Amino acid sequence: MKKVVLIGYMGSGKSVVSKKIAQQIEFSVVELDEMIEEKCEMSIETLFSTKGELFFRKQEHQLFLELLSEEKNMVISTGGGTPCYFNNHELLNGDNVVSIYLKASIDTLYNRLLKGKQKRPLIANLDDSEIKEFIAKHLFDRSFYYNQATFKVNVDDKSINEVVAEITSLLA
Repeated sequence: MKKVVLIGYMGSGKSVVSKKIAQQIEFSVVELDEMIEEKCEMSIETLFSTKGELFFRKQEHQLFLELLSEEKNMVISTGGGTPCYFNNHELLNGDNVVSIYLKASIDTLYNRLLKGKQKRPLIANLDDSEIKEFIAKHLFDRSFYYNQATFKVNVDDKSINEVVAEITSLLA
C-alpha cells in the first residue's frame, strides 16, 4: 500500500494540499494533528500547555508509525515538526512511502501564519515582529529533516491547484 506523506513548516499548505491530492488520486487523507487530538481528546494547544511538547511528540511518533503500517493507500498531512523528532525523518523514504516537502520562503510563511497565529501554539505568544525571526531559526534547525523528503516542491507564489498539479505529476 502506498503512502504519500506531506511535510513542511506550519503554514506551508500541507492540510489544504493533502485533501486535494487525495481527492485526485483517490486515496484517503489523514491529518496527523487531528488524529492526535482525537486520541488524546484535547486540542493541540491544550496538549502543549498541559502535557508539554515531549508528550505531544511521543503521541505524534506512535500514530505516524501506525499510519505508515496500515494496509491502505493514503495521503498523510504531518505537523511541521513531525520529521524532526524520534527519527521520523528516517521513515520518509520507506517501502511504499513517497514524501514531499512543501517548501516555502520565510516571507510566505510569515504572511500566512500572521493571520491565524492564535491557533499555532509555537507562535501564539510571540509579537508579530518576533515571528519572522522565529520562522527563520526553525527553518534553519529543521532543514536537514525536511530535505530528507523524496521530492521538494516550492509553494511560493503558486496557487493550490498549481502545487497539486506539480505533486500529481511527480506521483505519476
